Amino acid sequence: MMSLSGGFSFGSVFVASFVLFSFFSGNALRATEFDFGSLTLSSLKLLGDAHLSNGSVRLTRDLGVPNSGSGKVLYSKPVKFRRAGVQSPASFSTSFSFSVTNLNPSSIGGGLAFVISPDDEFVGDAGGFLGIMDAKGAPKGVVAVEFDTLMDVEFKDINGNHVGLDLNSMVSAEVGDLETVSVDLKSGNLVNSWVDYSGPGRAIKVYVSYSNLKPEEPIISATFDLDDYIMNDVMFVGFSGSTQGSTEIHTIHWWNFSSSFDENPSHNPVSPSGSPPAGGILMNPTADTAYLAPPSLAPEADNRSSTSHGKESSGNCHNQLCRKGAGTVVGVVIASAFFVALCALAFIWAYHKKSKNDKNSETLAYDVIKMPKEFSYKELKFATKGFDSNRIIGNGAFGTVYKGNLPATGDTVAVKRCSHSGQGKAEFLSELSIIGSLRHRNLVRLQGWCHEKGEILLVYDLMSNGSLDKALFESRTVLPWPHRRKILLGVASALAYLHQECENQVIHRDIKTSNIMLDEGFNARLGDFGLARQIEHDKSPDATVAAGTMGYLAPEYLLTGRATDKTDVFSYGAVVLEVASGRRPIEKEFSGVGVSTNLVEWVWSLHREERLMMAADPRLRNEFDEGEMRKVLLVGLACSNPDPMARPTMRGVVQMLVGESEIPIVPRAKPTMNFSTSQLLMTLQDSVSDLNGMITISTTSSESSLYAAAGGGPDFV
Repeated sequence: MMSLSGGFSFGSVFVASFVLFSFFSGNALRATEFDFGSLTLSSLKLLGDAHLSNGSVRLTRDLGVPNSGSGKVLYSKPVKFRRAGVQSPASFSTSFSFSVTNLNPSSIGGGLAFVISPDDEFVGDAGGFLGIMDAKGAPKGVVAVEFDTLMDVEFKDINGNHVGLDLNSMVSAEVGDLETVSVDLKSGNLVNSWVDYSGPGRAIKVYVSYSNLKPEEPIISATFDLDDYIMNDVMFVGFSGSTQGSTEIHTIHWWNFSSSFDENPSHNPVSPSGSPPAGGILMNPTADTAYLAPPSLAPEADNRSSTSHGKESSGNCHNQLCRKGAGTVVGVVIASAFFVALCALAFIWAYHKKSKNDKNSETLAYDVIKMPKEFSYKELKFATKGFDSNRIIGNGAFGTVYKGNLPATGDTVAVKRCSHSGQGKAEFLSELSIIGSLRHRNLVRLQGWCHEKGEILLVYDLMSNGSLDKALFESRTVLPWPHRRKILLGVASALAYLHQECENQVIHRDIKTSNIMLDEGFNARLGDFGLARQIEHDKSPDATVAAGTMGYLAPEYLLTGRATDKTDVFSYGAVVLEVASGRRPIEKEFSGVGVSTNLVEWVWSLHREERLMMAADPRLRNEFDEGEMRKVLLVGLACSNPDPMARPTMRGVVQMLVGESEIPIVPRAKPTMNFSTSQLLMTLQDSVSDLNGMITISTTSSESSLYAAAGGGPDFV
């Protein structure tokens, strides 16, 4: 029997070996047993970013630039874990070889997991969710053994090199430190793991080693009833993985699995050929039995990382059935691509004909095609009760936000109704094109869009606790300090993703507390990307008219009109000081009637006078750790440094907040910026149109005072 690249066989003789049936006491007892050597392409289901490469399965994309994505590979047939008349769930045993390699050794983050899932279509979120679940904890009924390469404070990770047992939650029920067995997930070496579960004993053991021999001691040994966590009698098994703003590549090289309702399920079935190749990695749970090293799966059409040996082996397929199957796949792909292209062209033509006077119509059509869902105007009008004013939950610079209830699903959502001006349409296009491609647990998730009857609408997840500014200044209860710290860390994580972890850098340009939403767990979700801009990494941004909200704007942004990641860092610094002090960035009558005080200036003055802790919100009644408060205030000042080059990166801020790095020394006296008066006036004239006297320029100092003289901190463009 011939096989494709010596790997996945297409002969029907092995298909019968996938699911083995036995009969005991007159009852049908179903067991499942397979390995990489006997799987066919049709026996695997690749989801998300998962793909075949050089005879193995890669769960994440092969990109040289940092990105956040997730992928999953599943055995396509469901596995029976419960059956009538049996008190205990099925026992199972699986072993696998994997590696975590990195195109950029300094870019880490993400991981992979062996998963038991009720669903064979769902792919979870990227980052710390490892493609297992999404931010809402869906789907339910998931059991996973994770191999995590980055410490995530939200999930109470012990470090960035651990194994965890996840039971319906990304917070691991049991954790094993891989340092104790001298295994480094990020080393790029092949790592072997064994997972054994006893149904009658309700016990799981996880082993990890570089060696092909199963260790004597497990790294995780725990007791739990699988029946309490799985939702269905049959479940799907496989692997998921994700990147977290990194260039990590997660590869499954070998896998075998067996399950039964016996006390001891068959462990690691012998590979079909039965003899190991020279120099191969042997997956041996015991020392006296050998199995084949990971075989090749299938050659890829465009394999950028293949070696000459890989190219040679990929040309050895003489099986007509292989060729026919491959040709069919190629034909289907080409036909599908052609059909999608026709649909796209038809959509663009129709929209252009309808809106031929709108210069952005083609851009809108292109971006809309990428969106997850198109809602009808009728559906959203019904959801908001005709855009009833009583359902207004917020107002932005270019639109109004309504609370809506979708009749089809019963979900409660936020519907943003963009203004009808040209600028409103520009904001719609910007927000749609940018946030539609972003996935991070600390970003507001876009559910879909609508463009009908001259209306442009965006549909988001509704954040049950509203915006951060309302929680700080309008709530009847004081926002506790632990909540504030978690919110600041979440926003920092989102900005690190936007600045350093996306394929194209995203500059938000409007970081402020009213654009930070809070979900039911008071987790921060950054939203409102109407002013955001995308630029290629290491490219200089174009100068524009300064846009944003007074009190949050970096001085150099007002001077040059160039928004960069450093201008976002300044805005984040203002947010940090606002959250820690409980004071708005620009406050009227704070230091006297008719006088407005800038928060950043005020905290700098307290720091100069060695009275920094006086900035702490008095409403907290000292119910906070003084060391944490001081750290947060210093982070806020470091981000608010007038010199943009002295500000930290947002990834650096995250490391400071979690204690992985020290806070840079913040000078007592606020640094100054050196601009000549003529240069200052010329730049302001080019960059900032009529601000109605809101900007005051001091020509008696080398530093310009660029803050509102009249309070309120309005938006402007």
